[in-house]
Amino acid sequence: MWQVLPAECGYGNSAPFLEFFSKKSDCSLFLFGSHNKKRPNNLIVGRMFDYHVLDMIELGIENFVSLKDIKNNKCPEGTKPMLIFAGDTFDLSEEYRRLKSLLIDFFRGPTVPNIRLAGLEHVLHFTAVDGKIYMRSYKVLLKKSGCKIPRIELEDIGPSLDLVMRRTHLASDDLYKLSLKQPKALKPKKKKNISHDVFGTTYGRIHMQKQDLSKLQTRKMKGLKKRPAEKSAEDGGISPKKTKSV
Repeated sequence: MWQVLPAECGYGNSAPFLEFFSKKSDCSLFLFGSHNKKRPNNLIVGRMFDYHVLDMIELGIENFVSLKDIKNNKCPEGTKPMLIFAGDTFDLSEEYRRLKSLLIDFFRGPTVPNIRLAGLEHVLHFTAVDGKIYMRSYKVLLKKSGCKIPRIELEDIGPSLDLVMRRTHLASDDLYKLSLKQPKALKPKKKKNISHDVFGTTYGRIHMQKQDLSKLQTRKMKGLKKRPAEKSAEDGGISPKKTKSV
């Protein structure tokens, strides 16, 4: 759950206000904007852990195009978006890695067990290059291609933002690892003797006792019948037909 907070919260002394609103509304994500001469068009996004500020990143908006400025059909409200991150900066810089994680938490939506193919119609694309973050929103269009697989096109529906990172307030590595820790009740139980490969195929291992192949029932054929000498050798004695009485 996330909440838009008023700009009067500020940045430097915002922790008490944020913790108050977090407890009051039971929110883990927050966003608020401000505008002044020193930092125009300011946007701050952040998240909480145990009702305390975990990460907080300040972004400056250099270019903005709203939904109303683009006259295209929009996606229905509540559509779960597909998130795409482009640029090596998201993997090389710790600040950008935290920003990527924060944006995923902000836009991923509710967890659902299944998604229909026709419902994958909204794309949020983030590109980090030359110290800027470009956010674009697209609608997926399925066009005729002459075969079973449709031709996919992306249509800009807005909003689009050109952002620049200004100030950051990141949690320590120990606190960040603690926030990622899951309770034992939520962790899936491991099933013994079951493994998966890179393609998602499930393999199972079955443990069986050692089989006695001599007692294995085979197809009854004349060629597979045992001779009397073989039977007597298996019994460990002499055939009773060949014994002589004294």
